Amino acid sequence: MPNLYINQFVFFEAPGEPSMYARVTEIRDKTAVLKTLKDYSSGKNAVWGVNTRNREQNFAMNLLMDPEIDFVTLTGTAGTGKTLMALASGLTQVLDDRRYTEIIMTRATVSVGEDIGFLPGTEEEKMGPWMGALDDNLEFLAKGDGGGAGEWGRAATNELIRSRIKVKSMNFMRGRTFLNKYVIIDEAQNLTPKQMKTLITRAGPGTKIICMGNLAQIDTPYLTEGSSGLTFAVDKFKGWPHGGHITLARGERSRLADFASDVL
Repeated sequence: MPNLYINQFVFFEAPGEPSMYARVTEIRDKTAVLKTLKDYSSGKNAVWGVNTRNREQNFAMNLLMDPEIDFVTLTGTAGTGKTLMALASGLTQVLDDRRYTEIIMTRATVSVGEDIGFLPGTEEEKMGPWMGALDDNLEFLAKGDGGGAGEWGRAATNELIRSRIKVKSMNFMRGRTFLNKYVIIDEAQNLTPKQMKTLITRAGPGTKIICMGNLAQIDTPYLTEGSSGLTFAVDKFKGWPHGGHITLARGERSRLADFASDVL
């Protein structure tokens, strides 16, 4: 039997046979206890109007929606759905389930040439230029959820969503403790192992941390795929019962984006 880790996903697919998807919950000597997954690709299990489109996305959503999992790492190229899934599951658990009080979003602000201090405005406003990805995804999520509510309903939904998402700069994280927060760390491939430790150790009781990144897109000159804090975290958390990692393989953005990822 291959070496399995706790929270590793296993699947069986064969033509003409029923498929099986499960997660390892316990390992006893030579046997593993498996737990079947919730199917988030079916319409009735949509998360904030979002359905998963492939096997790895469904694995990821099972980790994101599980209250027993405190730390999730997602890696994958552009367009694999990392930010969208993290936000959709965060909004559901903040606004519907009341499991967390708010979403805190941060990312490594590198490679833009100017330090955050040079930009005018508050911390939130300064982070604005780096948070385009957040705006794109929120636009998509608000469209899907506003159903028949019309323009007013959509505006109200947007206002509610915005009030529960805080954009923070990493420069101000040290010394803070997050209680009952849903924390998304984007572009985590640009963090050093030390920065990663600083961020993850901010978590207080009831907080869940999602680290996302694309190891093929490291913008910092002194980090490589091997020395990135994201690789470090994935490796160190392997097999911990309250953490899980998924590598998203299939782009779901567009045929143009998929082809560009492959050839450029």
